[in-house]
Amino acid sequence: MPELKDAELLAQLIAFAPVSSVSNRPIAEFAASQMRCAGASVELLVSEDAAQLNVVASIGPSAADRSGLVLSGHLDVVPADEPGWTGEAFTLREDDGKLFGRGSCDMLGSVALFVNLFQTVDAERLTAPLVVVLTFGEELGSLGAKHLAQTWPGATRLPRACVVGEPTSLQVVRMHKGHVKMSVAVPGNAAHSGSPHLGHNAIEATLPVLEALSKLRTALEGERPANGEYFDAVPFVALNIARIHGGSALNVIPEQCVIELGLRPLPGMDSAVLISRVRSTICDAYTYGDAAIYVIDANPPMLTGSDSAVCRVLCELVGQEQSIGVSYSSDGGVFGRDLDMECVLFGPGSIEHAHRPNEFVPIAELQRAKIVLQQMIERMCMQPVVTL
Repeated sequence: MPELKDAELLAQLIAFAPVSSVSNRPIAEFAASQMRCAGASVELLVSEDAAQLNVVASIGPSAADRSGLVLSGHLDVVPADEPGWTGEAFTLREDDGKLFGRGSCDMLGSVALFVNLFQTVDAERLTAPLVVVLTFGEELGSLGAKHLAQTWPGATRLPRACVVGEPTSLQVVRMHKGHVKMSVAVPGNAAHSGSPHLGHNAIEATLPVLEALSKLRTALEGERPANGEYFDAVPFVALNIARIHGGSALNVIPEQCVIELGLRPLPGMDSAVLISRVRSTICDAYTYGDAAIYVIDANPPMLTGSDSAVCRVLCELVGQEQSIGVSYSSDGGVFGRDLDMECVLFGPGSIEHAHRPNEFVPIAELQRAKIVLQQMIERMCMQPVVTL
């Protein structure tokens, strides 16, 4: 298989249109074949429904002390159904020094770099492993990262240092918020709308719950948890009442109404405490029977020490002195919590251009990221070159 340049590989990855709702097998198997041809040892980890794959590729000697480096990226992208695209979303195009296409920024640009880095590594100089981990379902709640951590025997032997290729405009991010998703099912009694005395309107019954959640949101906005200083715009737990659905027809009293909400806990916070607080708020507000409260998903925050090797070395390479936090979540939170890995986010492109029409990654940032990652591999996985 011929070696592809980074932009050529990115074009092929985007052309798979790997949205989270479809099987990622085609793109995963393609990426795996590229890395095998470059000499990497590759494992494909199959999801329970056999529709999705995690890819783990490695080169270099194993290390019992978990030294070395993991480069991690996700293979899925969000849909490209938004109006406003000026070109085909899944056909890469270049214009004014930018590469446009769904996933170019978040985060197939980084994936292309990771896959191609195996082509440039001098395997004989490796003294610690270089591992590329490509996951499925990150956009749905880091499903692939959780599956890998919970089911793959080799997960606890991965190198502790990990660079997650999220778009950070080439800044090193050592912390991010989590994302807790919950649902509240408020019951009622169905009846014909002409006989409202025989029913109980579940939609109306949600009003005190919504009011209580709104008050909780205001209270959270006034609090300043630890590490809030790293999140200038939103230094608190954000609560979002995201969706409400209920009722079956205009002539039927609704028998159920479901509220879906999300919360963004800060690094260092215990999500369980936050979930308990939401439960108490809802139970205190709702007095007509029992509301069913569920945790849909809970992606953990990420917090990596500024003195960790991966953070210190990468910051030295890019000349960064300050610590940075971001308000979105990533696979890094799962790897940090479940596998005791030290993760930082670093990649080309800006999160401001992700999940939007005409998503793009600057070519100059793609090129710069590759140089930095090569230097990172040199520092984390190789013996220094000895000159005689």
